[in-house]
Amino acid sequence: METGLIILVLLALAILFTGIFTVQQGTIAVITMFGKYRRLAMPGLNFKVPFLEMIFKKISIQNRSVELQFQAITLDQANVNFKAMLLYAVVSSDEDAIKNVAFKFIDDKSLMQALVRTIEGSIRAFVATKRQSEILGLRNEINLHVKEQIDVQLEAWGYHLIDLQINDIFFDEEIMKSMARVVSSNNLKAAAENEGQALLITKTKAAEAEGNSIKISAEAEKQAAQLRGQGVALFREEVARGMASAAKEMEDAKLDASFILFSMWTESIKHFAENGKGNTIFLDGSVDKMQRTMEELMSVTNSKS
Repeated sequence: METGLIILVLLALAILFTGIFTVQQGTIAVITMFGKYRRLAMPGLNFKVPFLEMIFKKISIQNRSVELQFQAITLDQANVNFKAMLLYAVVSSDEDAIKNVAFKFIDDKSLMQALVRTIEGSIRAFVATKRQSEILGLRNEINLHVKEQIDVQLEAWGYHLIDLQINDIFFDEEIMKSMARVVSSNNLKAAAENEGQALLITKTKAAEAEGNSIKISAEAEKQAAQLRGQGVALFREEVARGMASAAKEMEDAKLDASFILFSMWTESIKHFAENGKGNTIFLDGSVDKMQRTMEELMSVTNSKS
């Protein structure tokens, strides 16, 4: 009798222990009874009715990531290859959200297949409206387009998109080579245009500098000519003033004014001799010629007086 009781106690304990289970942190267990949803089991030690309640699925509420690699075709029929990283998670740990995640797909493989195909379709639809020359500069626009398109769909499945990073965008080898040639030719064209503009600027500045130099030289020459003219005028005034003064003194002394002219004549000949630099000057030094020159000078003096 005691042996039978012990067996029953052990059997009861065994059945009891079969109902005890643990749920890991970051996951939520979905409990069903006779195939129908019954409740959720949160992280920690839990108990289920032995043989009646079953753990249908354990749902992770942590962030998940998946690598994507696929191809799209642009508006001008160029193949574009994409490598992307998708980060997503369950919308929340609420009962309705967890139930939606648990029962929407038959397994995680089916979920991933639907998720990947949805993202690929969204990107392909966007790329099909763009030309190959535009794609490389539209990385952010592609991200925004995909998020807008699939956020609503993911929420219907109980998930939300945290981030989509397009890590690499590249074309087929032949297209990449042709694009490199286009970039190279554009760079050469830009360099030639810059060199031409630089040469034009250099020549323009040189012409302006030369013009300014000519202008400055002309102004300097003009001022120099004015100064020379003023100097000659002042010299003549001083000569005239000196001659008038000398003539007046000789007149007061009752002397002949021709002495002044004779002195000027001799001083001129002396100046020619002292300052001549190899030039030959022919002067008639005869008495008749000198007399004639004196008479001409006297006539000029008399006419001015």
